[in-house]
Amino acid sequence: MSIEQLAEIAQAMVAPGKGIIAIDESTATCAKRFAGVGIENTEENRRRYRELLLTTPNLSDYISGAILFDETIRQSTSDGVPFAKYMMDNGMIPGIKVDKGTHNLAGCPGEVVTEGLDGLRDRLAEYYKLGARFAKWRAVINIGDDIPSGTCIEANAHALARYAALCQEQGLVPMVEPEIIMDGSHDIDECFQVTEVMLRSLFASLVEHNVVLEGCILKASMVVPGTTSGEQVSVEEVAAATLQCLKSTVPAILPGIVFLSGGQSDEAATAHLDAMNRMGPNPWPLSFSYGRAMQAAALKLWSQDLVGNFAAAQKTVYARAKDNGLAALGQWQKAA
Repeated sequence: MSIEQLAEIAQAMVAPGKGIIAIDESTATCAKRFAGVGIENTEENRRRYRELLLTTPNLSDYISGAILFDETIRQSTSDGVPFAKYMMDNGMIPGIKVDKGTHNLAGCPGEVVTEGLDGLRDRLAEYYKLGARFAKWRAVINIGDDIPSGTCIEANAHALARYAALCQEQGLVPMVEPEIIMDGSHDIDECFQVTEVMLRSLFASLVEHNVVLEGCILKASMVVPGTTSGEQVSVEEVAAATLQCLKSTVPAILPGIVFLSGGQSDEAATAHLDAMNRMGPNPWPLSFSYGRAMQAAALKLWSQDLVGNFAAAQKTVYARAKDNGLAALGQWQKAA
């Protein structure tokens, strides 16, 4: 696939007023979410739940694509249409999570590195055949006493860059996700500093590995205080700090940035995105790639009646997509 085609897909992923729904939870993570609402974690229930999300009527009004899990990209709708084909036919781009999760970083207590580079070229080629047109790899950066270390930052930036280069070689747009974890007592300034260092290292690595930035998407964390810091900050402060950090680190040539919700409440994730877009114009489109913040309300409703509440749960998915689609334009209005 040519650079122009990769750039075209990347631009379509962040089309005005549209974002990505992340439904790439592993089977273990899905088990936790299902357990929380009393749903049995069977393959059929997982398939049915993903079907609920992906076949929400008119979802493509506000959703440009979805990140799928390995199991999901091999599954089909109840009518036998492969999910990837269903998405393509309905104006959405199939994506695939390709990392193998985090493991302790040897020699660096309290820090992790994402694994999954071994055999990745062949897996990407298979995912392309299954219909995927973009991929995602998540790095995890914890903030604590004397961490993150330079070693952790560099190891994760290097892995993200190697993954991104392999994606482009196989015709997929890489979504690079260096998540700065909210857990901790750090204040917003420390989150800013760590995010800035991580992004500088990431883009230096991407350039070193000859990744074409025009065919790449950043999935970014917002600059927020740690969950146990006790620091109270306004929506505008989070938006301003996040924008300042991104403008000082992210090349303007990047087609777009999508945010992860990262443990924020549904409304906070939407409000922060909306505020950043109201502060524009910005060098790149700013949109969303939310998981829990898109799904939580629908999952809770569906769990109460897996048959009877299917359509009602889809309505909540659409409502969340619409809220975030409007926030991506800076046009969201908080409900009275």
